[in-house]
Amino acid sequence: MNYTELLQAIQDYTENTETSFVANIPTFVRQAEEKILRQVLIPELRKAATGSTVANSQYLARPSDMIAVYSIVIQDGSGNYSYLLNKNITFMKEAFPASDTGLPKYYGQFVGGTTSTPGYFILGPTPDAAYLAQINYYYDPPSIVTAGTTWLGDNAETALLYGALLEAYSYMKGDSDLMNEYRKQHQLAMQAFTKVGGLLQQDGYRDGEEGYSKDEANV
Repeated sequence: MNYTELLQAIQDYTENTETSFVANIPTFVRQAEEKILRQVLIPELRKAATGSTVANSQYLARPSDMIAVYSIVIQDGSGNYSYLLNKNITFMKEAFPASDTGLPKYYGQFVGGTTSTPGYFILGPTPDAAYLAQINYYYDPPSIVTAGTTWLGDNAETALLYGALLEAYSYMKGDSDLMNEYRKQHQLAMQAFTKVGGLLQQDGYRDGEEGYSKDEANV
């Protein structure tokens, strides 16, 4: 399903072509996409970013389009690779003060809230040199609204359609029975879709623990 087809389907289901409603359909679709992408990890929407740690700095930037980590790999000075283990921020702060340096073995997350403040990783021990780091992660793809066709539109069209309809009917303050039916259909589509992906906030190397916001971590 491309965006033109999705747009028409939403208008057909709602039987609403009122100007302000149609103008808000892109918002309904984006809201539906966001909820799907934050409930399910999709292997096809995974990529890698490489960079380097900084000697005597605990911090490593998070990619601005990152939804969730798959794994983080560090290469030492001899060319050996190792996967970092995910720990929560409380553990990281207590176990690895900034003065504790060496080859990183663990990471935690300070989660930002926007693409301009995506947050960052804290490493433990603090890197004692510049090490090559590769972040393998699930990313936030372009919306079908702007791209026209997307992986979600091609492979999760039922979940996307009913998710958008829920947002649309909420805006319209639509019939509660119909809302419940759309909610049921969306849940069924998401249950089937989850079997393809996985639950959010899982590290591909080791089941992760939830990241903390910068404010929660008090840094």
